[in-house]
Amino acid sequence: MRIGLLGTGNVSRALAHGWKGAGHDVLLGSRHPEDRTDLGLPVASPDDTAAHAEVLVNATPGAVSLALLHSIGAPALAGTLLIDVGVGLSDDFTQLSHPNSSLGEQIQQAFPLTPVVKTLCTMDSTVMVAPGRLGRPGTVFLSGDDAEAKRATGRLLTDLGWPPSSQLDIGGITTSRGQEHFAFLFMGIAGGLGTHVFNIDVVAEPR
Repeated sequence: MRIGLLGTGNVSRALAHGWKGAGHDVLLGSRHPEDRTDLGLPVASPDDTAAHAEVLVNATPGAVSLALLHSIGAPALAGTLLIDVGVGLSDDFTQLSHPNSSLGEQIQQAFPLTPVVKTLCTMDSTVMVAPGRLGRPGTVFLSGDDAEAKRATGRLLTDLGWPPSSQLDIGGITTSRGQEHFAFLFMGIAGGLGTHVFNIDVVAEPR
């Protein structure tokens, strides 16, 4: 599958390497691809990355994601599954950019012909692509309004090492709020543990 990843930071590079290792064709999108030739991965402009992609991943800082997607344009994104892993935080990490909503919701509202699935934003990039290093993966959440888009995202998560038993569909795109607002608890847990390499595990009452 052709996967385009917007952004060239730790998250985008980790996901690109993970999916490349699973046999997918990956391309990173950067506003300045000529300056990002040292990543060991192919890099193109955001427009070219979106045109290349069967699946597009937003791994840009959440405060700038919408502007970047608008620069690509709704026609170019129509019909393309967009996996959103971004969280919008202030520069000092004390406030959310979307305190009464979520980035996932706002992307879906702005691009109604683009099915959006929110996932992977509740963990560090290391765990995103190597959940097995924790002994057991824990839980990865999926939010979105399109059932087929979530199934396709689930298959890509499986390629990263997330078994279906670890994938929890928590509902429509409005549930992205829960995933994004977890950022503050994530930072608190990381401070308590002294590491960002961890995950949470949802444990339900036996049925």
